[in-house]
Amino acid sequence: MFYYLSGELAYRDINTCVIDCGGVGYKLTVSLTTSDALVSKLGKTVKLFTHLAVREDGVELFGFGSLEERECFNNLTSVSGVGPKVAMSILSTLTPEKLALAICTDDIKAIAKAPGIGAKSAARIVLELKDKMSKNMLSYETAVSGGSAPVTKIANNSTLAEATEALLVLGYDKNTILTVLKDADLNADIGDIVKNALKKLAGGR
Repeated sequence: MFYYLSGELAYRDINTCVIDCGGVGYKLTVSLTTSDALVSKLGKTVKLFTHLAVREDGVELFGFGSLEERECFNNLTSVSGVGPKVAMSILSTLTPEKLALAICTDDIKAIAKAPGIGAKSAARIVLELKDKMSKNMLSYETAVSGGSAPVTKIANNSTLAEATEALLVLGYDKNTILTVLKDADLNADIGDIVKNALKKLAGGR
């Protein structure tokens, strides 16, 4: 219903903010990551991407400082047993980039650091989302199997494959990922590859 809200930041605390849009104040639940980014924005115009959760006990509007964060939220809430509150707890502990890397590198401990998240829940998140990303990778490689050198380069390098999965977790489509990773350094750390890819992607928006 709402893709994003843009207006004056009228109020902000640890997990809530209010955006004044044309005289109407919209209350949004936000992660600590997004809240921290809004510290100096009170009284200024801000833009938050949104997700409207409709439940039997009420309606809640969630706000995200980036499309990547919202995509991570959507991916997390697709996991069985993970609701919006749990997803926001994870996103308050890990940035979207760090969460994506944790999923792709099976770093269960990193996800389990989030309040209210046990090792079993963290393991389920990694299992289900990594399986989802692996299926996306398989369909991608099958679709282009006749194909280009960049695809072969990614498929034959485990670090680039993990970086690709991380970018899939962050919501980027496969063709876009292929474009930004085609010149990636094969010897670089996966974290650096993802950071450099995100810089390129941000410049293309």
